[in-house]
Amino acid sequence: MIKIKRTYDKPETEDGFRILVDRIWPRGLKKTDVQMDFWQKDIAPSAPLRKWFKHDESKWNEFKNRYYQELQNKKESIDLLLDKARKGTITLLYSSKEDKYNNAIALKEYLEAKLNHNK
Repeated sequence: MIKIKRTYDKPETEDGFRILVDRIWPRGLKKTDVQMDFWQKDIAPSAPLRKWFKHDESKWNEFKNRYYQELQNKKESIDLLLDKARKGTITLLYSSKEDKYNNAIALKEYLEAKLNHNK
């Protein structure tokens, strides 16, 4: 199972393996404040893509297309997440205030499509 949660939200045991999927460290938090198992910043969208998108709802579908193209070149990182998700619950952590249009949501959709395709 794949979940999504803001980095600032309280951790819960049901979160399973917690992975920060942002390229930039969350504002206002110390490394000791964030309870996570792994920071996989290389899985985040590239800086140019992130700056282009700016969480603009009208760019959401194009953002996902471009992001998914970037993920094609990150097979090792994707395989690690898929392996963890097959073994148990993982929670993708993000820091954006935007809770409907962010990279963690897009990544979750991408990973779930991969998991469902391999069933």
